[in-house]
Amino acid sequence: MKNKALRRFRLELPLHLLLIPGVLVTLVYAYGPMFGIVMAFQKFSPALGFLHSKWVGLKNFKYVFNLPDFSQVLWNTFYISLLKVALGIVVPLVLALLLNEAAKNWFKRLVQTSIFLPFFLSWTVLGGVIFELFSLKGPINSLISGLGAQPIMFLGSNTWFPAIIVGSDVWKGMGYNMIIFLAAIVGINMNLYEAAEVDGAGKWKQLIHVTLPGIAPIVILLSTLSIGGILNAGFDQILILYNPTVYESADVIDTFVYRLGIFDQQYAPAAAIGLFKSAVSLGLVSLSYYLAYKFSNYRIF
Repeated sequence: MKNKALRRFRLELPLHLLLIPGVLVTLVYAYGPMFGIVMAFQKFSPALGFLHSKWVGLKNFKYVFNLPDFSQVLWNTFYISLLKVALGIVVPLVLALLLNEAAKNWFKRLVQTSIFLPFFLSWTVLGGVIFELFSLKGPINSLISGLGAQPIMFLGSNTWFPAIIVGSDVWKGMGYNMIIFLAAIVGINMNLYEAAEVDGAGKWKQLIHVTLPGIAPIVILLSTLSIGGILNAGFDQILILYNPTVYESADVIDTFVYRLGIFDQQYAPAAAIGLFKSAVSLGLVSLSYYLAYKFSNYRIF
């Protein structure tokens, strides 16, 4: 047994050696910066550093939680994230069900490619597209003006901006989930459809009683796994698109931390918010994986 284990170790040694660079990079860039968590409990000064800054305990957390904007930021984060999660499941699901009924394969491939394409574009590129579409002189406002109405400042309106954020995020990512749902639909046993057809079920009845129950585990799995990222409302997207006039409706935890730490140079309170978000996210991720295991028998190993 010992010789067998030694022989196996020798065979696998080159593979373990190949892991060393990746492990080192992970330790340096992922785990090394975690030492900065101590800032959340200090009156941090860059001149004094982590080791000599004054320890203040939970004062930074009390300061952050009492900020007048924090409750609004927290609400914006949950509100935008929940809408993104809900529509990010419902819209691709509806598209997958509709596309599954298309008779022509070339049409299916064309639609799949067209819908999936925005997923590969960065928010830097898509941000420019959205700015052009919704600017005061853009095509949408030109259409509104042509109908005799006043142009709308979409990107400067607290009413319209969250809808643009959610809608553009769903548009960008819906192709990915749509492919997953289509794959799940293809995996349904065709004998079930034949049996339903023999029993007199039309397309609508087959959809209700065969297709939807067949892909329900995948829908539940994606929904539960999305819970873990409920506090990630889309930092890069919002940072590119928003401006001070829409802070009230669009400022989320990540952008608030960015402004507090980078612009206001309040490093310790920003670290406190970041640690608070990480702790809550850890709990949500744990809950999401438990629910995925409970309802979809999902395991990560």
